Amino acid sequence: MKKININNFKIEEGESVKPNTTVYNLETDEADIEKALKKATKKLGKLQNTLYAHGKYAVLICLQGMDTAGKDSLIREVFKAFNVQGIHVHSFKTPTGLELDHDFLWRHYMVLPARGKFGVFNRTHYENVLVTRVHPEYILGENIPSINKVSDIDDAFWENRFNNINNFEKHIADSGTIIFKFFLNLSKEEQKNRLLRRLDKQEKNWKFSPGDLDERKLWDSYQKYYKEAIEKTTKPHAPWYNIPADNKPTARYIVAKILLETLSKYTDIKEPELSDNVKSNISVYKNQLNNE
Repeated sequence: MKKININNFKIEEGESVKPNTTVYNLETDEADIEKALKKATKKLGKLQNTLYAHGKYAVLICLQGMDTAGKDSLIREVFKAFNVQGIHVHSFKTPTGLELDHDFLWRHYMVLPARGKFGVFNRTHYENVLVTRVHPEYILGENIPSINKVSDIDDAFWENRFNNINNFEKHIADSGTIIFKFFLNLSKEEQKNRLLRRLDKQEKNWKFSPGDLDERKLWDSYQKYYKEAIEKTTKPHAPWYNIPADNKPTARYIVAKILLETLSKYTDIKEPELSDNVKSNISVYKNQLNNE
């Protein structure tokens, strides 16, 4: 199996998203990829326990991608070895009335992972500079005082929103949150194949919506705004990773590998040591229990 360099997927500040990077060949078969993923997920599960005991860092994993990019199945497979009490997944859909009564980042602040825990955002705060770029009329639902019609939404509005996102991520990073942002880069042809599978397989029919086809017609606009959003918000403390997503097992393995290698560099993440007093009395405690 081909060894990978995780830095090849990282988008450094000032870099552009490389085109046509939806496929990556690990030079092995699917069974080997699944085996490597299982090994990586077990290590991630152990690391999660250590992170929880250490209690000083949180981990936020942001997943973005076009419809059918594989976000749900990636979450299921990459985090299957985790203690469910130490990870929380949040899927952000159309904002509720309560959420629209607050600023656009409010609902994301509310569910950030606590120190010692992992949080996964399945679709993220970036929907506010992606879907709303393609459909600017959605902004009107936010009831922003200075925005009364679509023509009020100018370039300065979007620049300000990018600044707000960058400040949000800098703030939580400074407070101890380790941030990963993964763009599941799917080709248009593969999306077509996956949509057809949803229609062909009865057990997957429920995932299909006619609206998926309407959004597919806007493919080029989405790609344009993904590129802009990623380039404006990839930072050393909150980097984007461009994940080839046409092959699901490969994408899952690359994400797991990035998480494992990056988090393993935090050498200060360790289980807390017992006090000298407790250590010196371990035999006393054992005797006390054995002699009950």
